[in-house]
Parts: sequence; C-alpha cells; structure tokens
Amino acid sequence: MISSAEKEVKIIVLDKLRKRGCWGGRYAPLDSLMRWLGRKVKRNGRRVRRAINQLVNEGYLILHKRGKRVSLNPTRSREIIKLVEERR
Repeated sequence: MISSAEKEVKIIVLDKLRKRGCWGGRYAPLDSLMRWLGRKVKRNGRRVRRAINQLVNEGYLILHKRGKRVSLNPTRSREIIKLVEERR
C-alpha cells in the first residue's frame, strides 16, 4: 500500500521533469535531480531514489545513459499530466 507521502514524492518528481520538458529523448541528470529534490523532501535522497525506482518500474520514467539520466515516458503523457494536475 502506498502512503500519501510516497505518492506526493512521486508527483513532485514527475512535476519537476514535466516543467523542465524532459520527455523521451530529452533527459535530465539523475544525480542533480536527486540533489535538488533531496533538499525539498524530508529524509534526503533515500525517499527520492526509492520513488524514482518505483516510477521506472511502473513505466512512468525512462532511464538513459546506463541509468545516469532520466526522462518522462511520452507514451504515458496523459496519465502523467493528469496525476500532476490532480495534486494542485
């Protein structure tokens, strides 16, 4: 069962990548994303790393460059936008 805090972290990750325009072939460095979100989210990067791994397993994120870069999955764009908009 997913807690509301974990779901919130996932939505923050998706929203950050969406605002940066990281869809498909345009990706963001994973380490800087985790560093930025680790400051915003309590318990530093562990929760962020776990959330990113879960999002990759669920198919919302795509890993690039041997797992060092990440982008949003463009085939799930409607679902991602819907999740982010529901939060607001």
